[in-house]
Amino acid sequence: MSDLPSAVLFACTMNSVRSPMAEAIMKFLHGHRVFVDSVGVHTGYIDGFAVAVMDEIGIDLTRHNSKTFDDLEDDNFDIVIPLSPQAQHRAVEMTRAMAVEIEFWNTFDPSIIESEDREVKLDAYRKVRDELMIRIKARFPITSAIDT
Repeated sequence: MSDLPSAVLFACTMNSVRSPMAEAIMKFLHGHRVFVDSVGVHTGYIDGFAVAVMDEIGIDLTRHNSKTFDDLEDDNFDIVIPLSPQAQHRAVEMTRAMAVEIEFWNTFDPSIIESEDREVKLDAYRKVRDELMIRIKARFPITSAIDT
C-alpha cells in the first residue's frame, strides 16, 4: 500500500523553473493518485530553458501558468515542499493558519547562470531536473498496482 500524500505543493521564488519542474515530474510519476500544484513567492513566467530540458524527457511545460501563493484556489495540502529560501519563509507562514508538513529542499536556481553558451545553461537546468527527479522518486516511491 502506498504512503503517498493526497496533496503536494511545490514552491519556489518565481514559479518559473524549479517548482514547475517538480510539479510536472510528480504528475508524470504519480498521475492522478496525488493532487500536485506549484507556486512562487513572486509572479513569474515559465522559463524557456526549463521547457526545453523537460521536453527532453517527454514532459511538456508549455501550458504551465505561473502563479503565487496568493493565487492558490485550494490551500489544503498535506505537504509543502519549498525549493528556495524565500519560498521556505512563505510556507512557514502557511503553518500559522493550517496544519501542513513542510519539507525544505533547497534547490539551485539555474536561471542565475550568466553564460552566453546555451549548452552551459542547459546543463545547469538538466542538473536541477535530474536532481528533482531523483529526490521525488526517493521521497514519493512509485508502487505498482500489485503492491495493494
